[in-house]
Amino acid sequence: MTSTTSKTTSRPPSIAAIALGLGLAAVLLAGETRAEDARAVVQRGADDVLVILRDDSLSLDQKREKIEDIAYDTFDFERMSKLALARSYKKLDADQRVQFKEEFKRHLALTYGRSLETYSDEGIAIGNTREHKNGDVTVLGKVVGGKHDGATIDWRMRTRDDTWKVIDVIIEGVSLIANFRSQVQEIVKSRGPAALIMQLRDKNDAEELKDP
Repeated sequence: MTSTTSKTTSRPPSIAAIALGLGLAAVLLAGETRAEDARAVVQRGADDVLVILRDDSLSLDQKREKIEDIAYDTFDFERMSKLALARSYKKLDADQRVQFKEEFKRHLALTYGRSLETYSDEGIAIGNTREHKNGDVTVLGKVVGGKHDGATIDWRMRTRDDTWKVIDVIIEGVSLIANFRSQVQEIVKSRGPAALIMQLRDKNDAEELKDP
């Protein structure tokens, strides 16, 4: 498949920020294969995010808000929460699961949204796709130009209600979900779910207080 190129940032955190916004047009396209559907979501979503990043009339906070809106509409945060916690998810009651999902969404938005100021008009090529036995599709991408030219960024996607949703972002072979899971498993094991949610909330609150 021939790669197409869109613009993105030159540093991994910024790449991840854009990745969180990919896939605004998350609809199945009639007459195309499942893999092509998923790839189209990523390509069209990247274009939408880049329009925001290139809009000089928007402040950084406004850009963050718009990209967060796209991410919240595109990512399956309920599924991502389950994947991030793995077996520990069963230890959370219904209310804690809702709290964790919201703080997890907030954590990702704050972590990667802060890096938008580093955007420097490098590019990203949306390439081939890889289909998985369980029906997931991974869309492969690569940074074009800049300090991290050639760095890989992939989006793992799964359908929910006949709509493609992102369930993981893999940057240079490192899974966002797996990385987060490694950080929280010990907290849940040693201190319990309530402590994890409180720690994540406190971290998010502190991040929000930082100067933009």
